[in-house]
Amino acid sequence: MSDDDGRTTWVLVDGENIDATLGGSILGRRPQPDERPRWDRLLTFAARKWNQHAGGLFFLNASTGIPMAFVQALKAMDYQVIPLSGAPDEKVVDIAIQRTLRAVLGRADDVMLVSHDGDFLDDVSALIDGERRVGLLAFSEFRNAGFASIAGLERFDLEFDAQVFDAPLPRVRVIPIDEFDPAAFLR
Repeated sequence: MSDDDGRTTWVLVDGENIDATLGGSILGRRPQPDERPRWDRLLTFAARKWNQHAGGLFFLNASTGIPMAFVQALKAMDYQVIPLSGAPDEKVVDIAIQRTLRAVLGRADDVMLVSHDGDFLDDVSALIDGERRVGLLAFSEFRNAGFASIAGLERFDLEFDAQVFDAPLPRVRVIPIDEFDPAAFLR
């Protein structure tokens, strides 16, 4: 899918953040393989949503090693995998994503950030210029509250909007009344 202007949507994935939220806050344990996001669906969602090519950048903290099977799987899904290392006190993934968000400022491309982390608030805000589309993909109830105050930021839920999971997650979320279906609860 491509717009006439040849723009790209850069999907920046903070894998550590999503994995920690899924395991620690939603499941309360390490996710089983069938409970993990289907990352290929994320790129498909981004391309379809904004009707243009979506390029995936998946940032990994590789300070203690590279999970080669996972990296190979991501590469097969057309992600550019960015393994990073640094000192134990450095948030290497956050630093790299911040630098990437700043680099996009000089380009006519769009961005979908996949993270809940408030460390990106300033850089995401700076991208919103009235012409560029900027989105945040996360579990809505775990997004940093600061993202709610950024005018022009499109917000998407990983499970309900992007549909990157094969089965429903055990989440408690506020349901807009227009979306409420009692049949989902009368099982």
